[in-house]
Amino acid sequence: MMVLFGGRSGEHAISCATAGGVLAAVDRTRYDVVAVGITREGQWVLADDDPARWAITDGRLPEVLDTASRVVLPQGTVDRDVQVVERGQVARTLGAVDVVLPLLHGPFGEDGTLQGLLELADVRYVGSGVLASAVGMDKHVMKTVLVGAGLPVGPYRVLLPSAPADPASLEALVAGLGLPLFVKPARAGSSLGITRVTDLAQLPEAVAEARRHDPKVVVEAGIVGREVECGVLGGRRGAPPRASVPGEIVVTDPRHAFYDFEAKYLDESGVTLSCPADLPAGVVAAVQDVAVRSFEALGCEGLARVDVFVTPDDEVVVNEVNTMPGFTPYSMYPRMWQASGVDYATLVDELLQLALERPTGLR
Repeated sequence: MMVLFGGRSGEHAISCATAGGVLAAVDRTRYDVVAVGITREGQWVLADDDPARWAITDGRLPEVLDTASRVVLPQGTVDRDVQVVERGQVARTLGAVDVVLPLLHGPFGEDGTLQGLLELADVRYVGSGVLASAVGMDKHVMKTVLVGAGLPVGPYRVLLPSAPADPASLEALVAGLGLPLFVKPARAGSSLGITRVTDLAQLPEAVAEARRHDPKVVVEAGIVGREVECGVLGGRRGAPPRASVPGEIVVTDPRHAFYDFEAKYLDESGVTLSCPADLPAGVVAAVQDVAVRSFEALGCEGLARVDVFVTPDDEVVVNEVNTMPGFTPYSMYPRMWQASGVDYATLVDELLQLALERPTGLR
């Protein structure tokens, strides 16, 4: 199996940290592991498979650095071998790859582009296919699909790349949404480029910050409610998807206006992750139902984390669907499955088995 991580997106370091957790947990007696990193410039290189190399330590974010090696995927449906090409050397074969675990977050990894490459190489991989990955990455398209499937989504507006971003145009765009607003890159994760706007005068700067990450921007109305997440795991041998117990995120440090990048990864003391969430049984069932329906509406495979708001009157509103959620041992997705009776190592194995079960090509 190949553990693939890093990548060109702003979530490069988080992908590396996720890989560290998986490399520590995968059963080396059952799987021959090859670690392959993708640099920020897109080069595929043989990587150190020592989990400690990829940990976030004292605020230091890990990074895949370029080396003299280049990793080459199989070039067709009858070729299963992965090769390494080193400067001045004859290409050597690492062996056949049965399954890839693509632990990339954000554009150029989680958005269907990598999945398309693996489909062309006829290689099995963990997680959603091309379409579900692309839809899940684009908050605008994702919301459109969820609404079409009858799922509850909060009010929002979309600022297309060609749209003007002067104050008057922006105020007209968000009219009726109220305050606060959350301005987000349409196709980024890990809270990158997100701004909480409490005054319309802040809107142009917030849009500029979001457009540093993506020319398409989503502006969402603030929803009063608890931030709750639910993990979904694909079913084995045609069985329906499974939902974990929900977890809840509570930001306790006033320095963080919401669950931003720093609160997620660099200042964990400012956040409480409650798992399982303290919710009435009926609300838990509603969250799990919405999570599974969202998973199926997007056509997800393998895994997804569905983020929702639970309002004071116990309405469940979908925030977003993450088709490759953070996967360190401390991330919410594995923690929710741990609380559901599936430990981290077992969860990794289950995902690999789900990928190995499904056919390549159209399905």
